[in-house]
Amino acid sequence: MDIMLFHSTYGLRPAVHSAADRLRAAGHRVWTPDLFDGRTFDSVEESRAYREELGKEGLLKRAVLAAAPYSERGLVYAGLSLGAATAQTLALGDAKARGLLLLHGTSDLAPNASVDDLPVQLHVAEPDPFEPDDWLSAWYLQMRRAGADVEVYRYAGAGHLYTDPDLPDYDEEAAEATWRVALGFLGTLEPS
Repeated sequence: MDIMLFHSTYGLRPAVHSAADRLRAAGHRVWTPDLFDGRTFDSVEESRAYREELGKEGLLKRAVLAAAPYSERGLVYAGLSLGAATAQTLALGDAKARGLLLLHGTSDLAPNASVDDLPVQLHVAEPDPFEPDDWLSAWYLQMRRAGADVEVYRYAGAGHLYTDPDLPDYDEEAAEATWRVALGFLGTLEPS
């Protein structure tokens, strides 16, 4: 499977490379574009300031340009937190998308979003201050109405970015469970 994996608001940190290596070890081809030009951040506030400089459209343009050379193959879009929101936007706009793997985040849907049985799997903490229950319920219903085949996995007690061992949110048990389920999901998708 060809996977485009987008980094979180902290940038292209070691945890993203580790996630990509885990996916590669399972036999997938993985690209990890750097949407922040080599910059990484220690706080959400620092990242937010940089993202405001880029602008939402600027960030999305970088993501589209990163995926474009590979999109003809039929990508699985994946991402961590902010990267999950980016992956979701690209997957819903790509008729050849094979799947969508969201870790720690979601995004708004365009009112006219429509996909043909796109397999989607979401993994989030419970509770998650960035993905509250009301939001996730509405998101799930919107994704289903758009035509996605959605699975949601919640991890009680985990912090928002619980798969990143370099952050205080890290939860080894939840992270390992997430990767076990996610790799199973990827194994069910139609190959590129």
